[in-house]
Amino acid sequence: MADNPPLSPQLGEYLDGLVPERHAELQIMEQWGREHRFPIVGPASGNMCYLIARLIGARRVFELGSGYGYSTAWFCRAVQENGGGVVHHVVWDEELSARARGHLTALGYGDLVRYHVSEAVQALRGEPDGGYDLIFNDIDKDGYPAALPVIEAKLRPGGVLIIDNMLLRGRVYDRQATGADLEGVREFTRMITTDDAWVTTLVPIRDGLIVAQRR
Repeated sequence: MADNPPLSPQLGEYLDGLVPERHAELQIMEQWGREHRFPIVGPASGNMCYLIARLIGARRVFELGSGYGYSTAWFCRAVQENGGGVVHHVVWDEELSARARGHLTALGYGDLVRYHVSEAVQALRGEPDGGYDLIFNDIDKDGYPAALPVIEAKLRPGGVLIIDNMLLRGRVYDRQATGADLEGVREFTRMITTDDAWVTTLVPIRDGLIVAQRR
């Protein structure tokens, strides 16, 4: 299968370099991700998530798949600057949840975060309909299509959905490439870009972010 990253390493480094210097704790999180080869959204995508959340005045954010809290930290910064609210951190793994608590508390976001150790879509399904300003989706890619109806029900009209890994290192536009994760991304992309309920664009930053607003 193809492995053709949409951004060259040089361009990726340039974009990350444009992000203002991060809090020391956030840099510790970035270093841990590099050392353990743990995939995180990285500075440029994180900063974009922060900016979008800040622009829409988001105060209620739900993350589907939060890892050890790196993306959570960017959303927390926006919510804090927007006057406070809640960011839901959801991950299956107790150890990752505990690691996230440590980092996010050190960043001063402890009072903003609600932690769930759970399957992410199941956790979202239990929340009130129409209650969220922003939902971030970074679960297993083969689960993307089934998650969309749940997301649509929980996001308020005018709310924003951000979905990570929508290019899968260039495999998504390689007609020879196959696999459950790839088919999940392709089907999700087809669903959301052909549904009049959404205004959608794909931003080719890092591994591709779809940004969609619910009409």
